[in-house]
Amino acid sequence: MSLQTNDLRYRLGFIGGGKLAGAVMRGLLRAQFCAPAEILVSEPNESARASLGEELGISLAAENAEVAKGAEVILIGVKPGVVLTVVEGIAAATEDRLIISLAAGVGVASMEGEGKARFMRAMTNTPAAVCQAATAIARGARTTKLDLELAREIFLAIGTVVEVEENQIDAVTALAGSGPAFVYTMIEALAAGGANCGLPAGVSLSLATQTVRGAAQLALESGLAPEELRQMVITPGGTTAAGLAVMEERGSANGISAAVKAAAARAKQLAPGT
Repeated sequence: MSLQTNDLRYRLGFIGGGKLAGAVMRGLLRAQFCAPAEILVSEPNESARASLGEELGISLAAENAEVAKGAEVILIGVKPGVVLTVVEGIAAATEDRLIISLAAGVGVASMEGEGKARFMRAMTNTPAAVCQAATAIARGARTTKLDLELAREIFLAIGTVVEVEENQIDAVTALAGSGPAFVYTMIEALAAGGANCGLPAGVSLSLATQTVRGAAQLALESGLAPEELRQMVITPGGTTAAGLAVMEERGSANGISAAVKAAAARAKQLAPGT
């Protein structure tokens, strides 16, 4: 499905060009979802703006109003505390537009109170840059069937997409949005373990990274539950059983689960007025 119209020059407009928005842009260009010239980004930081332009070849703007006037679909990638200010500032120019917020904490109803656009939320993650994102989208009161299709099309280009109720977005923020950092911590720990057992640091990191990648790919393709996959590795009295016993003793799995819960609680605290 094409997003192109005769009235608007850019297919996608980004307000904010930070880490997450930048990852989405990189992924969309990598997937050839659109050409660099079809993306317009407003970013107040001159250095960051210049860096994005040089790296990606996208169109740049210093003011949000340029994005509001020129883009068919607008993605807001700013910090939660300024989302409503941004929405209010572009309200007059976006009454007939779809706006998708990438920010944690700020609900659709709050955005709908500041403007007449059709608002949605999308929580994605930085693996979007390599088209391996895990994204959840949530509709608002004004979301149309076409809006939902367009949002799916955008985020399917950079990974997996699920639709959730908006009250579940904080959990997605914690699991998918923060999750890569938890996985990188696990990779780091695996690599440190290998190095402590005598492997060169670089070799250990390479093996740890590929182990996580391979395990995830097998989980995706096999459709088996984690417990089933785990049992395929374990031999009673063997090395894996010994390692898992120590993980259980030290509460490693519970620690990861608790990390997700803490991140979800923090996402709720980011909501305006809390």
